[in-house]
Amino acid sequence: MSRSQFDPARYAAQLAEKKARLVELLAPFTAPEPEVFESPREHYRLRAEFRLWREDGNRHYAMFAAGDKHTPIFFDDFPIASARINALMPRLKAAWQASATLSFKLFQVEFLTTLSGEALITLCYHRPLDAAWQAEAEKLAADLQVNIVGRSRGKRIVIGKDYVEEQLQVAGRSYRYRQPEGAFTQPNGEVNQKMLGWAHEVLGERDDDLLELYCGNGNFTLPLASRVRKVLATEISKSSVNAALANLEDNGVDNVSLVRLSAEELTEALNEVRPFRRLAGIDLKSYEFGSVFVDPPRAGMDPDTCELTRRFERILYISCNPETLAANIAQLSDTHQVTRCALFDQFPYTHHMEAGVLLSRR
Repeated sequence: MSRSQFDPARYAAQLAEKKARLVELLAPFTAPEPEVFESPREHYRLRAEFRLWREDGNRHYAMFAAGDKHTPIFFDDFPIASARINALMPRLKAAWQASATLSFKLFQVEFLTTLSGEALITLCYHRPLDAAWQAEAEKLAADLQVNIVGRSRGKRIVIGKDYVEEQLQVAGRSYRYRQPEGAFTQPNGEVNQKMLGWAHEVLGERDDDLLELYCGNGNFTLPLASRVRKVLATEISKSSVNAALANLEDNGVDNVSLVRLSAEELTEALNEVRPFRRLAGIDLKSYEFGSVFVDPPRAGMDPDTCELTRRFERILYISCNPETLAANIAQLSDTHQVTRCALFDQFPYTHHMEAGVLLSRR
C-alpha cells in the first residue's frame, strides 16, 4: 500500500466498494447480506517490513511500488503500522546511524508487534554476524525493550526470544498466542479478534467433532476447540506446527490432535488411499466429524480437498481471496448453501479483504 492510498476520509467509501464486490461474487449462490467488520482507520497493522536504502551517506526506511525495485519511497513513519512500530522506527534508525557495527551491510528491517505491546525486530545483513555485532544488538534490545533477531547467510542470532506473545479476547476468554519470527500471523490484530469471535459464534455449541485444515499457529483452533468434543487439526509448516503445539499447551487446550500433513495428504488418509506414519496413534475412525473449518491460502482449496469438505454437514470457510472462495462454493453449491457470510477488513486502503462463509448441507 502506498502512502497516497492512505486516506482515512475515504475509508467508508472503500469499505462499501469491498462489500459490493463480495455481494456480487456471492450473488449466484443466493447468499445472505454479509456482516461487515471494520478496521481501525490507522495503526492497525502489527507487522511491517522495510528495505533500507543508502542515500546521502545514511540508510533510510524504504518501500517500492509494485514492479519498480529501483525507485525507493522513503518513510520516517508508517501510519498504518502499530503505534509501537511507529515509536520504534526513529529510535532504531538513530541507533544504526550511531553505530557502524549495527549499520554495516544492514539491508532490511522487519517489525513484529502485538496488541499487548510486545515487539520483535529482525535485522538482515549482507555480512557475517560476529561477537561485536551481538554485543551491540544486546545493548539495543535492552534500550528499546524488544527482542532482536539478527539474520545473515547461514546464521541466525536471537537476542531475547524469537517470538512475541499475543493476547486475544474471544467470547469473554483471553487466549495467548506465540507468534514466531518469520512465520505467518494475521497482520490486523483488532480485525483478527472479530474474525475469531464470528467463527466461534457461527460454529455454535456442538456435540460432535471438528476437522480443521490449514490451522497455522492455532489462531482459530484455540477458540473453536471450546465449541466441540474434539478437534483434528492439520498444518504443513513445521514452524507453525511448533507454535500451534506451544499455544495449545499454554492455553490448557487438551482436546486437539495436531498432525503435520497437507490438506491433500489428509484427504488421502481419510479416503484410505494410503497410510501415513505421521498419523500413528490417531484413530481416524474414532472421530464423529460434523463440521470442517478451512482457512486456505490465496489459491483456495484444490478440487480434491473441496470434494472432501462436501461430506460434512457444515463447512466454515475463511478466505483471503473472495474469487477463489466463490470458485470453491460453485463446486459445492449442489450439496451446500451459504447460510452466513461476513467481510473482515484486514487490509484497509487496498483491494484485499478477508471473507467468511458458513456452508450448510441442503
